[in-house]
Amino acid sequence: MLLDGGERVNARSVIVTTGVTWRELEAPGCDILLGRGVYYGAARTEAMTCRGQDVYLVGGGNSAGQAAMFFANYAQSVTLLVRGTSLAATMSRYLIDQLATKDNIRVRTEHRIMRVEGSDHVERVVIENRRTGAISTESAAAVFVFIGADAKTAWLPDALIRDELGYICTGRDVTDLVARHSGSWPLQRDPFLLETSVPGIFAAGDVRHGSIKRVAAGVGEGSMAIAFVHQYLQ
Repeated sequence: MLLDGGERVNARSVIVTTGVTWRELEAPGCDILLGRGVYYGAARTEAMTCRGQDVYLVGGGNSAGQAAMFFANYAQSVTLLVRGTSLAATMSRYLIDQLATKDNIRVRTEHRIMRVEGSDHVERVVIENRRTGAISTESAAAVFVFIGADAKTAWLPDALIRDELGYICTGRDVTDLVARHSGSWPLQRDPFLLETSVPGIFAAGDVRHGSIKRVAAGVGEGSMAIAFVHQYLQ
């Protein structure tokens, strides 16, 4: 392994647990007010600060829908801003039905945030109706962003097989794909469950293709990877 300072480190095994990088909302003010009303994802600790306030959620997936249901129990209003024409293609039906049961949740399709404003904290959002072009400025206490994440794995060697989105393939996925990339798996045994296409290199957590994208799952995979390292070294 070559570090960014030029130092080279030798190792018999490596576990890649670099996670993912949240996609950033490209709207002026988001970077300045990050952590001061602008948040990527949602945490229960923010719920109390939103009590009686107007909050905005950006995104049309299940994570956004689940967060909207949660914040609806605290906020005065929850507005879900979706770039697409409907939620049907990106959100589970049961969540769409649940959103409809909450009087303080508004779903606004074909809308996007153009700008976030405030001095020390989020105070307003400027919103564009993408269908009509109309622009409005609305009061807001917080903006929660759920527009996905990316695996930043371009720095890894080409021998490490990844899917089309850059997530690292392991275990059975390696067995299924290795012939397409390099022709053969170099060992007589099959890859371990969390082993990559390079023997001795493992991947765990969100950076792994097919991972559950949950904290508990990531912790469990990390523990499993350590066990597989011991087997590999033996």
